[in-house]
Parts: sequence; structure tokens; C-alpha cells
Amino acid sequence: MKKEEEIMVSICCLAYNHERFIADAIEGFLMQEVNFKYEVLLHDDASEDRTADIIRSYEQKYPDLIKPIYQTVNQCSKGKNVFSYNCQRAKGKYFAICDGDDYWTDPKKLQIQFDCLENNPDVVCCYHGDYVLNKNGLTKESRIPPEFQRSYTSYEMMTAQVHISTLTVFYRNHDILKDYPLECTFIRNDDTFLFSILGQYGSGMYLPNIEPAVYRVHEGGIWSMKRRTEQKAMSMNTWFWIAEYYARIGNTKIEDQFRMRYIIGSMSSVPPIRLIKIFARISIRYTVSPFQNFKKKRLGRNTRLNNKSDFDMPFKVMH
Repeated sequence: MKKEEEIMVSICCLAYNHERFIADAIEGFLMQEVNFKYEVLLHDDASEDRTADIIRSYEQKYPDLIKPIYQTVNQCSKGKNVFSYNCQRAKGKYFAICDGDDYWTDPKKLQIQFDCLENNPDVVCCYHGDYVLNKNGLTKESRIPPEFQRSYTSYEMMTAQVHISTLTVFYRNHDILKDYPLECTFIRNDDTFLFSILGQYGSGMYLPNIEPAVYRVHEGGIWSMKRRTEQKAMSMNTWFWIAEYYARIGNTKIEDQFRMRYIIGSMSSVPPIRLIKIFARISIRYTVSPFQNFKKKRLGRNTRLNNKSDFDMPFKVMH
């Protein structure tokens, strides 16, 4: 394949029961004005509505651009990391994300972000603002507070001290993403894990000159409709497994950051009467399980975990 024909950007779109929204997402991909070739990797996780049919109609019109996977059995419910399906088949030098219930509004978005990374080799990702669309309509205020509408250092990204809207991010497609770290198997907050991994390769740059994307809040949203206690439990689980990832690769400085965040968050989420038992369980788990078992399996990124029950969180958030 000649260089001018190579795919430079892979767009990742995950969909599940998004029949009311998926067309908006795809139209946002199709309207992009670029001087390079890109692909749209759609993954439908066995939707129970007409999402797959709508995707097929676009696939028929744009067979060289729209590249779907149609699952017949829901993979998320089986504990699979559905994000990895698109990572493994992406051909682009760069990666962009937008789920099937969100959409882009700026036709120059990809070109601006592409130029940014081409001209800034120390930057691993770039991103911009977004608005919220809910049952009351479009809220034309950025979802990111003003103080966080900025660029981030590599360290800030690695330690998850960032506020980046996933549907706006554009990043380098490093090899680690094709062979996704096994710890992500147990994480629902894929974006937090992703940004931390990317931080190992560079900094993040905020681009204020791109029109805001639209983040949709609806009843089927994986994150937006969760209760605060559920969101906190998901975040704590993410911190736990990011710590395990950094322990496996030998970065104890970043590991300790997430260990402490996890422990403090857990302590603040349970009744005081349980703290003594919790401290005891933490001590046991740190020296025996799951860390002892997990260390036996630290053989590389191709390792597969066979018994998920061995790797549960030490304790859960109390509702």
C-alpha cells in the first residue's frame, strides 16, 4: 500500500442499544474534512434494538470506511473488554473515540488533532471540550470545569489527575493498545486506565479551537446514570487494578499513588465499625491474596487470568 493510501486514523465507536443515537455518531464521522484516509471501527455488542440494522445501512453505503463487528452474544456481560476488539484491528497511526450515543459537531476536528500530534512528538494525546445533552436539551456549558481546560503533564496523566472527555480524545496508537494489559479485564472505567497508560508515552494537549462535542445523558448510559456510590465503587476498582498494572511493570512510584487512593477511598466508604476488619483484610491481601497469586501470573502482557474470583477487590463500597 502506498503511503498516501495508508489509514492514518482509526475511529473507535462502541454501541449497544443505541438505535436512537447511532446515526448522529456516524454522521459526525462522515462529515470530517481531512487530507488523510481514516476508518470507522464500529462494535455492536449484540444490541436488542435496531442499532445493528442502522449500522448495516451505513456499511452498505460506505463499505471502505465503515468496518463493523456484530456480536451475537453480549460480550460486556461476559466480562470481556469490548474496547480491545477495536484496538486489536485498528490500522491507523492515531486513534479517536466516540461511543454510539455521543457525537462530534466540528467537521475539522480530526484534521486539527491530526496536525497537533504530527507537529508535537512529545504529546501523546490531544482533546477538547464537550457539552451535555439530556432530557432537558443541550446545555451549552463545558462538561469540563474551566480550571481543568488545560494541557497535562505525563505524570498527571499517569496518575489520573486529568479531566479529559473520552469522546474528544485523539491519541497515538502505541503497540501496548493492541495487546491490552490484562488488568483492564476487571475495569469498567476504561478511559481512566487508557489515559494512565498513554501518560507513559507523553503529555496531553488541550485544544480550545475545536467546536465542543456532545455527550449524551440517558437511561442506558453506562456511567452517567449510575448512582454516586456505584460510580465510586467503579472508580475504586479501577484504582486497584491500575495499581496492579504498575506493580507488574515495576513502577512502584505510580503504583503507590493508586494504592493509597484506593485505600483512602475505601475507608471513607464504609462504617467506622468495620475499619478494624478492613485493615486486617488489607494486610492479609497484600501479603497473600490476590497479590501473591497475581505475582505468579506476572509473566507478561499475553498472560490470561483463568480464575476471576481470585482477583476480586479486597472489599466493596457500602451503599
